[in-house]
Amino acid sequence: MRKLRLVGLVIGLCALATALSSVGSAVTPPGTVVMSNLDNPRHLAFGPEGGLYVAEAGHGGSGPCIFIRGQTQCAGASGAVSRLWHGAQSRVVTGLPSYAPASGAGATGPHGVSLHGRGNAYVTVGLGGESDPIAFRAIMGQGFGRTVRFKPNGSWRYQDDIAAYEAENNPDSSPVPDSNPYGILAGAGGRVVVDAGGNDLLRVRANGRISTLGVFPSRPQGRSTDSSPTSVTVGPDGAYYVGELTGVPFNVDEARVYRVVPGQPPQEYGPTFSFIIDLTWGPDGHLYVLQFASGLGLSGPGILYRLESDGTKTPVVTDLVAPGGVVFGPDGALYVSNKSVVPGGAGEVLRFEP
Repeated sequence: MRKLRLVGLVIGLCALATALSSVGSAVTPPGTVVMSNLDNPRHLAFGPEGGLYVAEAGHGGSGPCIFIRGQTQCAGASGAVSRLWHGAQSRVVTGLPSYAPASGAGATGPHGVSLHGRGNAYVTVGLGGESDPIAFRAIMGQGFGRTVRFKPNGSWRYQDDIAAYEAENNPDSSPVPDSNPYGILAGAGGRVVVDAGGNDLLRVRANGRISTLGVFPSRPQGRSTDSSPTSVTVGPDGAYYVGELTGVPFNVDEARVYRVVPGQPPQEYGPTFSFIIDLTWGPDGHLYVLQFASGLGLSGPGILYRLESDGTKTPVVTDLVAPGGVVFGPDGALYVSNKSVVPGGAGEVLRFEP
């Protein structure tokens, strides 16, 4: 069961990345390119100074290497966080852990980024190995499966050991622990982290104590796929909303949004989607849900939907190419990272008028 979830989140993205890179430069949907030359860009966040931050999963490196998921994957310090501020783009954090096949497609590294006030800036570093996360790190490096706290001047340090929490607690009682920290949301009293491998939502308090807020249903509940949650946002009601990618066999319309109130089981919210990679509440009071793809087997374009008050969904942006994240800016515009698993610096961030 857990291996299939891992396949869902990692192998599928790599396969799609390889397919995209083999057809040359992909078409960019309507919108303004505001950031470019990004290396596997994932989630986005605005900082208190108005800068737009994007997590870059990198392209791996020269090693150490491991043969997993049918190919050799090598680690390196190519993960980064880039910022767009006053019209200038720069990498403000470099040297973060990353691993990928030789092509660099679908790298695992920095996935989520979130800032709250000054001094509270975090990025998640994924893991997604095929064995116990502690054993995986013994080979590939101790930086995977953690959060990183960083400052705009580029300094950073490891903060929370999400993979160790999974190895010790295994909240969804899987036969083999699995960790792949993905989405993160920083707040005044700490932060919440979505573990796509662990299949759960975790709270990390300001003192570093980790606890489980919710576990998301998988095969034991009768569905034909695993959950693989990727994203978290807080709603106007104060509840957390979590989106799931789902795994093999990558069926359409099986992904759910869950509403999570601490102390209560997660509840399904709204209609079904396909392959949710991020979500955010808009200034109009509506939930916006970003699909990584739209067709069977992670095929077809990415789509950004708005969830209407009557429970229906309206496409807002279509024809995206493996999008990785979405956020509203202080200007009220939508920002979407595009080509999120394509190697070679092809990634970009697009701006759309609301």
